[in-house]
Amino acid sequence: MIWLQTKKTIVVLFGALLNAIAMNFFLIPANVYASGFTGVAQLVSNIVGEYTPFTISTGIFLFLLNIPVTILGWKKVGKSFTLFSFISVLSMSFFLEVFPVKQVSTDILLNAVFGGVIAAIGVGITLKWGASTGGLDIVAMVISRMKDRPVGTYFFTLNAIIIITAGYLYGWEKALYTLVTLYASTRVIDAIHTRHEKLTAMIITKKPDELKKAIHKKLVRGITRVPAKGAFTNESKEMMIIVITRYELFDLERIIKEVDPNAFTNIVQTTEILGFFRKD
Repeated sequence: MIWLQTKKTIVVLFGALLNAIAMNFFLIPANVYASGFTGVAQLVSNIVGEYTPFTISTGIFLFLLNIPVTILGWKKVGKSFTLFSFISVLSMSFFLEVFPVKQVSTDILLNAVFGGVIAAIGVGITLKWGASTGGLDIVAMVISRMKDRPVGTYFFTLNAIIIITAGYLYGWEKALYTLVTLYASTRVIDAIHTRHEKLTAMIITKKPDELKKAIHKKLVRGITRVPAKGAFTNESKEMMIIVITRYELFDLERIIKEVDPNAFTNIVQTTEILGFFRKD
């Protein structure tokens, strides 16, 4: 368990490092904006620096914006998830302050694409290991537990505000290149992790009681148990069906691996849910 937490911390730190590299070497020098809270921090930092006598870096704003979200996540989501997410935010803010803002290329399109891809790799591997980069990820997790509604609308709304504001203040060409960054980021994150907010896991196991106990200890989710029999072996088994959010996929995979490494698990996308879905 200690080794697992250590590996998870290393992955989170590496993800934060990639995000900082994408920002300071590609996006910030080109005035192209990232998505979510990082883009908000970047935009506010530019506005404050240009329209006030003060200069506050993107890293500082990113940290300040995530303080209330971290408190919300600690109360509503869970201590482990929120802790690693805060480590990610703190590390990224630190790296943003340590690394100088340096232009690698003068081509704005290259900056938009490579900045988006590098940042997305950092976000994707962080999500895959059961943490997040803070900001909208924690907000999405809270919303998904409170209301059975697609959180993509909230992501789209915030990113639309970033794009429109950037276009109005700094020219619509910058806003269009920001769209390129957002598209590249989305595609890479989808490839590394998953774009679906809810997933259905069908687990065929010989240890249904032990697995049920372990899942309920970590996740507050209902489980449907269906008798099953192997076609070749004629062995009696059970199929456990559970619907989870994408943020819980890492924990579920680890539980299955620890309790029954021989279990067969099929993870499929869930487009819509009708009926009761536990959110607390």
